[in-house]
Amino acid sequence: MADVPEKQIKRLKSLIQEAETSLAAAKELLVSLVGDDETFTSSIKDEPLGKVIEGVFDGQNMVGSDAKTYPVPANYASKSKLVQGDILKLTIADDGAFMYKQIGPIPRKQIVGVLKQENGHYFVSVADHDYRVLLASVTYFKAKPGDQVSVNVPEDDTHAEWAALEAAL
Repeated sequence: MADVPEKQIKRLKSLIQEAETSLAAAKELLVSLVGDDETFTSSIKDEPLGKVIEGVFDGQNMVGSDAKTYPVPANYASKSKLVQGDILKLTIADDGAFMYKQIGPIPRKQIVGVLKQENGHYFVSVADHDYRVLLASVTYFKAKPGDQVSVNVPEDDTHAEWAALEAAL
């Protein structure tokens, strides 16, 4: 627990409070639309949604609250411009399908660097730091080594290894 930044804990508490408020509002709206029909409203609660796991995006995967690592599709991470440290929700449907949703974007900043490739991996060099970027992002933006690119990194990027490619400049 000591490794978890206080900002992330505060953000998670805030997200939980927001979710509880939204859920209460949704229940209230449902009751106002259909009345207090217990058979209808209780069936909403009992529908199997599959297994839900929340976790933190590590730049390539989600590390779940259960300490397991779950693969995040590169095209989803790239399209959503996920940043290392973002909070995700994974729903594993009854048929085994994985559905990710970003529920807690962390504060981020945009910086400019130069794209380079080493040993089949892509990096963006910014000052004295290299950030890994996903191949899916590089191909989407048709970027090539040597191109100047814009990336998003955590606002407090002291431990960030990954960046989200924002644009090729």
